[in-house]
Order: sequence, then structure tokens, then C-alpha cells
Amino acid sequence: MRKKDILFNKNIILVRGGKGKKDRTTLLANSTSIILNNYLKIYKPKYWLFEEFNRRSQYSRTSINNIIKRSCKIAGVHSISAHTLRHSFATHLLEQGTDIRYIQTLLGHSSSKTTEIYTHVSKKSLGNIKSPLDSILDNNTNINNKL
Repeated sequence: MRKKDILFNKNIILVRGGKGKKDRTTLLANSTSIILNNYLKIYKPKYWLFEEFNRRSQYSRTSINNIIKRSCKIAGVHSISAHTLRHSFATHLLEQGTDIRYIQTLLGHSSSKTTEIYTHVSKKSLGNIKSPLDSILDNNTNINNKL
């Protein structure tokens, strides 16, 4: 990822040639924006956002996976992959009530069917769904209470 692919003023990250060799736009969290700005001031990478310091070159896929594995070990979390992080991002968006079409765009899927398969529905999400009948009865109760 290049430094210029982080659009701090819009809280957006441009992902070029990501999964499936597709370009897409995704979110930059406010908390991450602060951390990245501090990182850029301290380490001053030239072209790539994260560079191998001895060569000023882009990190390899293997290096990124090794960083994730080491971080998991330090955090006491079972080893995960970059793909697991992508899947978790989509699942959390879904659990927060984000429309599946927005998630589709953020993941760069051309078909919503891919997104529906990719983002499993958790039991937590299912537990938060309210039956339309309950909504009708609640509304009638509220109306009756006001009368």
C-alpha cells in the first residue's frame, strides 16, 4: 500500500490490486488515522506505507503474514491470517447493521451473492432481529397506553 493511498481527509483507504486483483475503497478508522499519522511522522516512509527499513521496499506477503502470526502469539490469540481479518471486518459490519450492499462495495465483490456467503450471520445478529408481529403489538400497546 502506498502512502498516497491513505486519504486522511476522507477517512478512506484505496486498496489497489487487493484480493482478486481488484481495486476498491475501504474505511479508515479515526483511531487508526491518529496512529498512522504518528507512524508517518516518526518513521518517514518514502513511498510505501510500510517499508522494510533496510531496503525501503514493500513488505512481502510472507512478511505480513509473519507479522500477523507474531502479533497473535504476543496477544495470546490463535493464529489467524490476513483473510481472517477481512472476514472479521465484514462480519462486524454486518453485526452493526451495515447494509450488505455497502459491505459488498467495501470488500470489492461484484456479486452480492459472494458477500452473502462470505459474511456468515452470527447468532448474535439473529438474536437482535425483532419479529414484525412483536413490532406491531408494541406499537398497538404504545397507542393504547396513550389513549
